[in-house]
Amino acid sequence: MVTKSHTRQYPDVAPELPPRTRGVIALIEENCTSCMLCARECPDWCIYIDSHKETIPAPTAGGRERSRNVLDRFAIDFSLCMYCGICIEVCPFDALEWSPEFEYAEYDIREMLHEKPRLGQWVESVPPPPALDDAAEDPKEISLAQKAAAKKQAALDAAAQQEGTADGDA
Repeated sequence: MVTKSHTRQYPDVAPELPPRTRGVIALIEENCTSCMLCARECPDWCIYIDSHKETIPAPTAGGRERSRNVLDRFAIDFSLCMYCGICIEVCPFDALEWSPEFEYAEYDIREMLHEKPRLGQWVESVPPPPALDDAAEDPKEISLAQKAAAKKQAALDAAAQQEGTADGDA
């Protein structure tokens, strides 16, 4: 009651958002394999995906042809979305990310259905992931790889030293 209140002049002055703010969901189309996990796990059923299978010829003679899914349509209806983030968490290929953009209101509710091109535009505003903590331990994979590399280097050094002593004895 004693301190003076400060009114933020929102339309004229952009707000300072905290890092990793949930705004709109962005689609990284190259990463999407049309696995449909995001659409299946969405509690609001607001994600629509259409795809078709495409046959890829064998890279070598005598090899077999492969098939892959090609993404035809990816749409999110933000008028139904509750921004829970389940779709982003279940995506095994990191095709969906949070963008801090929040100014995408429309006068017509039908315009809240964002198709693939519009979802792709939000990717530019996705912030990079936060830096790792310097005090944190290295992941097990990195420490195991470093141990294996050190062991291999020690074996190579021992082999080189043996060759050096064998040449010196001759």
